[in-house]
Amino acid sequence: MKQYHIALDTQDVGKYCILPGDPGRCEKIAQYFENPRFVASNREYTTWTGTLNGEKVCVTSTGIGGPSAAIAMEELCAIGVKTFIRVGTCGGINMKVKSSDVIIATAAIRYDGTGREYAPIEYPAAADFGIVSALVESAKELGENWHTGIVQCKDSFYGQHSPQRMPVSYELLNKWEAWKRLGVLASEMESATLFVVADALGVKCGSVLNVIWNQERKAAGYNEPDDFDTDRGIRVAVGALKRLITEGE
Repeated sequence: MKQYHIALDTQDVGKYCILPGDPGRCEKIAQYFENPRFVASNREYTTWTGTLNGEKVCVTSTGIGGPSAAIAMEELCAIGVKTFIRVGTCGGINMKVKSSDVIIATAAIRYDGTGREYAPIEYPAAADFGIVSALVESAKELGENWHTGIVQCKDSFYGQHSPQRMPVSYELLNKWEAWKRLGVLASEMESATLFVVADALGVKCGSVLNVIWNQERKAAGYNEPDDFDTDRGIRVAVGALKRLITEGE
C-alpha cells in the first residue's frame, strides 16, 4: 500500500536506504547509484532509487528534525527497508573537530522530543555496530579525516546558535557546557531520533556527518573556512552500503 507521506510502495524501494535531510541532496546522492531514477516527491520527502552491487537501494530525504525523520523511517520500514544510513551535516563542538572532517556517530544525546514517544529517556540512542564499522572502513579507504563518537541532537537550531535570547537560556548554556566537558563531537538534529526509532522498529541505522563549522574553534580564534561540501559523507555512506550489501548485512 502506498505510504501517506512518502508516497512510496513496496516496489519503489529495496532493503537499504540513505537518509539525507535536504530533498535537494537526493539527486546528488542517487548519481552514485547504478541506473538511478526519480520515484516520488511529496512534502519534504523526495526519493530516488537505483542499485549498488546489483542490490536495489534508495535515497529518501527526511526534512529537518526528529518528527519528520521518524515519519520517513516508519513508512520506509512499512514497505520493506531494513538498513538505513543518515547522511547529514553538523557543527563541531569538540576542539579536535574541524570543518570538512567526517563524523561517524556511535551514539547520540537525546535532546530531542520525538524519541520520547518511542522509548523512555533512560534508553540510549546508539548506532548499529555493523553500520558504524562499515562507515569507518569506508572512511579509511577514502582517506577522509574522520572521528567516531557521540553527537548531540536537538530540536531547535536557533536554540543552539542564539541561546542567550531564549527564555530558557540558563538550561541551554549549561547543557552546552556539559556537552563540551564530556567530549561530545558535534551537534545535529536527526540521529538520536533515528537510532531510537530504528531500535523500536527492529531495523538498523547509522549516521555519517559532514562538519560545516565548529563554533567553539571560531570562538577560540581559529581561522577555518566553513565547508558546505557534502560529497565526503555521501561517498563514505555509499562505500559503507556497498560493504554491507556484500556482507549480506
